Amino acid sequence: MKHALPFTLAALACGFSLAMTPPAAANEACGSGEPATGEPIKIGAIVGQTGPADFSSASKSAAAFFDCVNANGGINGRPVEYLVEDDAWNPENAANAAAKLVNDEGVVAMAGSTSFIECGTNARFYADNGIGVIAGVGVPRECFFSSNIAPMNMGPRLSTLGAAIDAYENQGARSFVCMAPNIPNVGGWFCEGLAAWGADKGVETHNVLHDPATLDPTSLVLQAMAMGADAIIVAEPAPAAIPIFNAAEDQDLREEAIWLGPTSIYDTAFPAAVGDYWAGAIKAHIEFNTLDSDGVDNTAWLSIMDEYGNASDPRDSFSQGGYLAAKIITGVLRGIDGDITRQSVLEALQTMEAVDSDLLCGAWSFGPGDRHNANQAGRMVTMTADGWETSRDCFVSDDPELADIRS
Repeated sequence: MKHALPFTLAALACGFSLAMTPPAAANEACGSGEPATGEPIKIGAIVGQTGPADFSSASKSAAAFFDCVNANGGINGRPVEYLVEDDAWNPENAANAAAKLVNDEGVVAMAGSTSFIECGTNARFYADNGIGVIAGVGVPRECFFSSNIAPMNMGPRLSTLGAAIDAYENQGARSFVCMAPNIPNVGGWFCEGLAAWGADKGVETHNVLHDPATLDPTSLVLQAMAMGADAIIVAEPAPAAIPIFNAAEDQDLREEAIWLGPTSIYDTAFPAAVGDYWAGAIKAHIEFNTLDSDGVDNTAWLSIMDEYGNASDPRDSFSQGGYLAAKIITGVLRGIDGDITRQSVLEALQTMEAVDSDLLCGAWSFGPGDRHNANQAGRMVTMTADGWETSRDCFVSDDPELADIRS
């Protein structure tokens, strides 16, 4: 039996660079010029760093990008001061963090936030105060149903659905179990997306929702297996998913179901953490390009992490999202003609032209309106003994909830 790496070791393993990339790639992505001076432009972020799992990698890549920007001309000569607060997965902490950043620090925008609860707590506050937010990773429903928040990622609802769509189309799955944390507008919302799609396809779906603070992996696995479904989607953060897969191995359940996961299980440490038993048997849907892809943005992201990040900072999908959030807000800020204020930043975000990236399957924009879900397509990867292999290129997660956006 393979045992999960302790969370701290898994995070450390994930932090090692995938490949050394030249510093020139970092500088080209960040700008050119002398180190920035003058009055800083304050950008904030709120992350769930402490609590059930460390969910902060997007802010770390955003911080590295802004350090690179500041070393290469800044925002038309002015440096970015990046302020990150930890909500510890606690709504009261999230509200206090937003008040501190907006009211006390005077940030003009937010970029690179990653939290399971922050959007639900602060969406109205951001709208009331004219704060534009490019979330590195959006999780709960409110991240995608807010006038002032636009996540870089597809979201775990679409990623969970993407895994199901692929298993339905390519592995013959006709019944699914959705396993997810029971957090308001999080786990239940993921699984509702699967159920809505399933109702349209004649697919049977079941849910196993649980308190993230009291994880009992063996009990969850046995509950899921008792439902007799063709496929089980472990829609959990990697630190929770690892012991669940270990518990399934203890019961020798590899061949008893199709095992799937969303983007959250896709990182460089996961294969070693769950072990060779699962090689070839776990497929994950990913919301950004593969971590070892050779496009311009992925190469720049790795280069920036090598030069400006810490060795322990994760190089995972969510870090890619933080890089994109920081890059896009930097471009928006540099394009503002006049004073950089909350109002001018929000207007620039809402009217920005769509941007393309090799990390994305399609163009991304913030846009106007009361909801934002620009990223709707991803890829599939299959776990191998020592990593991941792409098994399907870009395809759309056809969530019925997005019908109005696509019309």
